[in-house]
Amino acid sequence: MKSFELYEPTTVQQAVGLLNQFGATVKVIGGGSDQIGGIMKDWVQGKGMPLPVQVVDLTTIPDLKGITVGSDGAHIGATTTLTEIIEHKDLQQTFPLLTQAALSVASPLIRNFGTLGGNINQRPRCWFFRGENFACYKKGGDFCYAVTGDNRYHAIIGGELCYIVHPSDTATALLALNAQAKVSSPSGDRTVPFDQYFHGPREDVLTENVLKANEVLTEVFIPTPTAGTKMAWTKLKDRQVYDFAVVSVAAAFTLDGGNWKDGRVALGGVAPVPYRAQVVEDALKGKDVKTTVKQAAAQIRTVARPMSLNAYKVDIAQGLVERTVLQALG
Repeated sequence: MKSFELYEPTTVQQAVGLLNQFGATVKVIGGGSDQIGGIMKDWVQGKGMPLPVQVVDLTTIPDLKGITVGSDGAHIGATTTLTEIIEHKDLQQTFPLLTQAALSVASPLIRNFGTLGGNINQRPRCWFFRGENFACYKKGGDFCYAVTGDNRYHAIIGGELCYIVHPSDTATALLALNAQAKVSSPSGDRTVPFDQYFHGPREDVLTENVLKANEVLTEVFIPTPTAGTKMAWTKLKDRQVYDFAVVSVAAAFTLDGGNWKDGRVALGGVAPVPYRAQVVEDALKGKDVKTTVKQAAAQIRTVARPMSLNAYKVDIAQGLVERTVLQALG
């Protein structure tokens, strides 16, 4: 690993000021499990992602850590650890979808220092992106090696130029919960719905979200769900230990009688972004959930474009959507 200068700001404005000052040569870290443990290795680099000269540690900013649950919803600081989220009683009661998703992340040790912001903003796990001597699009190269290589874990929806899948479990849950991201820069704060926080490779192949070079994610807000909201989380892994999702599903919805009234179904592990399955939601809207969910889940097939080795993920996605919605019904 190349040496770097470490900065430990105590305010958000100090942090974004450093980002503004250093520009392309600086990176931020939270718990560091992805940046220090993975991305900042000498071999994971390219002209589109040079190794940092400066690193800004966000965990030294007190205002970025903590959980507040009120009548309007939950405010969670970006450097709050996953363990703190999992163990928070109010979150367990009101937002079990998030606590279950956080519990499915990695190992207890990593959850103890891994942060919410870090989990949301982690880079793809693609073995070509993280591998040596692969000058892929996402590293500033001119090819996606998944197209002709081992693509068993890659995107089945929305891949196009780059076929990575977004690895964040918490981001998938937050998308289903209609969460919002608070983003801070030297010029102030802005709020970005999770529907708009991530973008695909066609928009910018070098990044996965809307954060500009001088911006940081500082807080996540989750609005209080409507009374009676049904929620469930399901994650299928290749190994039943600490692993990333082959496919995950988060569902949060309300009923009118037994009919789907409003809600969201989000999938992880299938697309370059946490994917909102609106084709499923549309197929369920106004209909009896129990009798319609199998047919609705099959709508995933209408948007899936599997690669040479990952068509099995389409079957898994369909089955997990059905299972998760039924699980939410209880």
